[in-house]
Amino acid sequence: MQIAKKLDCKGQCCPEPILNIKAAMGEVKSGDIVEMCATDPGSVNDMASWAKRTGNAIVEQKQEGTVFTFYVKKK
Repeated sequence: MQIAKKLDCKGQCCPEPILNIKAAMGEVKSGDIVEMCATDPGSVNDMASWAKRTGNAIVEQKQEGTVFTFYVKKK
């Protein structure tokens, strides 16, 4: 998977990770993948809701310890 942009949102509380991914999506092309790392457990539900609402797709999601990583494909 080729990553167009990486975001480190560790230590941020929602809604900051959502605001950052929204801004990052404005900087990439349709079909590009953005990787976002967060430590806020609320980001799991927030990212799912945001992706559904915006039409962007979470193509992969994983958790390593307290870090949640999302790979989001811009619609």
